[in-house]
Amino acid sequence: MQDIDAFLRLVVERADDPALLESTVRAARSRSELVAALPEEETRRHTRALVRGVLAALREGGEPGGEVLAAAERLGADRARQGVPVAALLDGFQAGRSHLVGLLIEQGRRLRVPADVLLDGVTRIDEINTALVHRMVHAHRIAELETARTTREGHVQTLRRLLHGEPAAVRPPLDPGAAYHCVVSDVSDPAVASRLESALAAGGPALCGLVDGRLAALVTRLPELRDGPLMVAAPADRPAAIAPLYRLARRALEAAAASGLTGLRPLTDLALVTVTAAEPELGRLLAARLLGGLDPADPFHRELAETVLALLDHGGRIDPTAAALHVHGNTVKYRLRRFQELTGGNPAAAENAVAHGAHWWWALREWIARPP
Repeated sequence: MQDIDAFLRLVVERADDPALLESTVRAARSRSELVAALPEEETRRHTRALVRGVLAALREGGEPGGEVLAAAERLGADRARQGVPVAALLDGFQAGRSHLVGLLIEQGRRLRVPADVLLDGVTRIDEINTALVHRMVHAHRIAELETARTTREGHVQTLRRLLHGEPAAVRPPLDPGAAYHCVVSDVSDPAVASRLESALAAGGPALCGLVDGRLAALVTRLPELRDGPLMVAAPADRPAAIAPLYRLARRALEAAAASGLTGLRPLTDLALVTVTAAEPELGRLLAARLLGGLDPADPFHRELAETVLALLDHGGRIDPTAAALHVHGNTVKYRLRRFQELTGGNPAAAENAVAHGAHWWWALREWIARPP
């Protein structure tokens, strides 16, 4: 008995191990395409709660507490509302469970824990997992039935088909001859999505819902949402022509998120970010050619690069750049001069200005993104 208690104490000590959490998240996403289609943070959010709950249950004698049972119910209900079938949900959950148990067995063997003690520990974990699976499946079925009975689910199914380019009858509230903006986001939490839907639908007829695990919408008019989660809005078009814009907006969303942007952004404003993000190797080649004189480990060189990038973002104008960086205009001029001395290039050269400036902008963004 002392051996099993010692082993379980060892297990519980790993409850807040980031590596354990991340490897379990990867395992869950690797076994289910539908779970992998969700934002990674969505998987991480539920996995963190379940892993901590299971380990807490082991610490308290093997009975799952109310907190972890509630976490299992939230997972089941959220996946149902996100359109993830219960089979895909269980695939991801069981993959995470198998990975977690495998790691613990490996650690126990490394510490020479007796085989019968390991078996007892795994048995306790499986008893907890069985209780969690029952709660998840029950919550998933209830949420699925509730959703299926509503008119909203029919609207969401229409939205999914339109965005995926599948045949769909366009019925009210949409008009097949009218034009709508396709809005996509990385919001996957149903509660947060519900609050944003109200703002998106305030301008007129709209369809909103979770598509591919994320909030998406077709809206008549775009609201003013400068703060809040990142969302990308495509130019307005008829519902039958919206699928290509949805795919493009998804790519722009990923690129904008990597750039740290927030709020509602027009797709056309993200054109350069989207295109350059699709070819990272070309960006590295540009940086190697144009910025070979800079050392990524030198803080002053990074300051020079950030200043020149800000200058390009402000159309080569000194005063707006200085205001954005909170420095004097002469400081911007000095940094630009030192940058030119180190790199031998002039990002603001007038000849072939558009392509020239875009190449420097791309090279600087790629170079700055490197770890020092």
